[in-house]
Amino acid sequence: MTTTRARRHVTVRGVVQGVGFRPFVHALAAEHGLTGWVANDARGVDTEVEGPSAAVDAFCREIVTRAPPLAVVESVAHHSVPLGHDTGFTIRPSGTGPGRTLVAPDTATCDACLAELADPADRRYRHPFLTCTHCGPRFTIVTGLPYDRATTTMSGFPLCEDCAREYADPDDRRFHAQPIACPHCGPRLTLLHAPGTAHRLPAALDAPGAVRDGEALAQARRMLADGAVLAVKGIGGYHLACDASDPLAVRTLRKRKNRGDKPFAVLADGLATAERIAHVDAAERALLLGQRKPIVLLRRRDPAPPEVTAGVAPGSPDLGVMLPYSPLHRLLLGLPGDPPGPGVLVLTSGNRAGEPIATDDADALRRLDGLADAWLLHDRPIHVPCDDSVVRVCDGVELPVRRSRGYAPFPVALPARVVPALAVGGDLKNTFCVGDDRYAWLSAHVGDMDDLATLTAFERATAHLAELTSVRPRLLVADLHPGYRSSQWALRTGRARGLPVVRVQHHHAHIASALAEHVLDGSRPVIGVAFDGTGYGDDGAVWGGEVLLADYAGYRRFAHLGYVPLPGGDAAVRNPYRMALAHLWAAGLPWSPALPSVCVATPGERSVLARQLERGFNCVPTSSMGRLFDAVSSLTGVCHRVAYEAQAAMELENAALADRDTTAGASYGFGLRPESEDDGAPLVADAGPVLAAVVVETLAGVPVERIARRFHDSVVALVRDVCRAARARTGLDTVALSGGVFCNTLLTSGCRAVLEQDGFTVLAHHKVPPNDGGLALGQLLVAARTSE
Repeated sequence: MTTTRARRHVTVRGVVQGVGFRPFVHALAAEHGLTGWVANDARGVDTEVEGPSAAVDAFCREIVTRAPPLAVVESVAHHSVPLGHDTGFTIRPSGTGPGRTLVAPDTATCDACLAELADPADRRYRHPFLTCTHCGPRFTIVTGLPYDRATTTMSGFPLCEDCAREYADPDDRRFHAQPIACPHCGPRLTLLHAPGTAHRLPAALDAPGAVRDGEALAQARRMLADGAVLAVKGIGGYHLACDASDPLAVRTLRKRKNRGDKPFAVLADGLATAERIAHVDAAERALLLGQRKPIVLLRRRDPAPPEVTAGVAPGSPDLGVMLPYSPLHRLLLGLPGDPPGPGVLVLTSGNRAGEPIATDDADALRRLDGLADAWLLHDRPIHVPCDDSVVRVCDGVELPVRRSRGYAPFPVALPARVVPALAVGGDLKNTFCVGDDRYAWLSAHVGDMDDLATLTAFERATAHLAELTSVRPRLLVADLHPGYRSSQWALRTGRARGLPVVRVQHHHAHIASALAEHVLDGSRPVIGVAFDGTGYGDDGAVWGGEVLLADYAGYRRFAHLGYVPLPGGDAAVRNPYRMALAHLWAAGLPWSPALPSVCVATPGERSVLARQLERGFNCVPTSSMGRLFDAVSSLTGVCHRVAYEAQAAMELENAALADRDTTAGASYGFGLRPESEDDGAPLVADAGPVLAAVVVETLAGVPVERIARRFHDSVVALVRDVCRAARARTGLDTVALSGGVFCNTLLTSGCRAVLEQDGFTVLAHHKVPPNDGGLALGQLLVAARTSE
């Protein structure tokens, strides 16, 4: 009986480079007795296989069903080609040319590598840079495509004989693992002490007192145990680290970084420690242990355990916790048998307030001078800055707060084709986005666009992401706000390159981002609830408490919070007590001296503020829900001045979560009326009745936690009432929840519950952040539709 032979050319697209896909194909072909070849190209992976027809069929099926753990196969196409004359199966050199593939994010160290790290018999024992095809840096070291060692920052580290043998062995876990390294050929650690290091890097590396490799790590651990602050070079940038159990070390770091009371994140040495310091449910445990290993916001245990001093997250019931995602982190926390040391480290971005994270060694020595007592650095360059990701869990589902390491640049599949475009996002929590055809690639977290260093980092990152994705923008997209630095950059760049710039209203973009991540094509509008702090409105006011009837092509304002003055602009944002007084004034409520927010302002300041409000001087009107949260936070005495964005609202949420009285009375009620007598006029939600009730209960001594909970319940009831009214008028029954206020899990969960009880389909964020970190995705989709 003659066996029919076949040969097929197979094209695989998706996240298939840097994830061990070619070694997998080689092994799969060998398993089925096939000959042929496999290669990377600029679009993905190409392979040809030849052998018995049944074996070729099985290969084509299993290339999808048995793909490596880090791979994401988006498409497989294959067609018959003439039989060849291969004598075996080979990995060919990578091809070049036009096209696109999807680069893998940086991935946490796998269990097999962690076992080698702790095994004294293994040649990579205690090697801080061990990796394999299933783990390690990818995005932050890639300099170009196709993905090969020559197009990574490992190109300057020639392979030793042993690593070269593993790299070439199809049966080895490191077969064609591009970042492969060992103590003989890989990057090296250096510890530099503060005196004399704040100058050019080459001199610093040769400075007296510089120590290397194992001794550098041992000294770093001793310094952390003794209360020092270390600058530690990680995968995507520098961190500042100290012992989380040492109150003095934490205070020192907080003072040096001018951190105020903003909580620090911590790095715990394992799941058992994480569960000792915080409550961890099943969904949170999966995030802590998964391959992305983000910072997970957990409910800290009360009373506070000794591993984490109260100064790590003062006044917050939440604690940002992550587990080691690199070998260096694991070694800093210690292996079995190591001298005792901290089991939990504060690990915060290596920068000064408002600056981007430091990645370049010379720059880190300069910028972190005065913050760190020593620098633990290495000689593998970081090509792309990438901060740690931050997530919460809401109703058992992941809620991104900052989408960066471990996620970027993984693409978001789009519900419709888009022209090649770059959407620049907003000015806070900036994340930009490039898109083409049916994909959008969001950048890593860039930061707040308030200084030259961040703008420079933004410009470099846009060029790099466009290069990796082969997107050549024919369109730029920016926020409507005339003062946004991101928008100004887009206008300058558009003029210089001859590219059109589409401006998208802020809250329309928020709703569009929710539609996009749920892969809705926009053929039917939704009821979009967009609650945040600041967004430029069509009428020049500061919007932020909006209910829109929206699709990608446009929107109509169905309802909004009533306008109140924003006295002094940013001064009111930084000082919630000013917002409280403005809200009381707008509601016609007296400034009772017994109210906490009134007491904070001096008599002279109250007098000036009253004249300012009466005359409307420097008082832009705002409908912001974020500012209403600020006002209530101050009225109840929770927070009067903020040191970081959304502090007052977050502390109000924390107070509400602390309310134990689940049987207490009903929520307060917003007033709801048409804005005018015109048919179709928007509804206006009047916060006056809510504020009046808050004032009465505050003066009556009702516990702050109870008032905070009732206020949250009141906002939930408002959302329910407005959505009911919108459905009655339009028949729409899908609600999208977006904007930074919906990082509040109490509010998001409450809105989802009452809306689903009413039969609505609810779209909440779980792939991109509801805050401005997801704005660019919505901008992209709106621009694609409006530019048709």
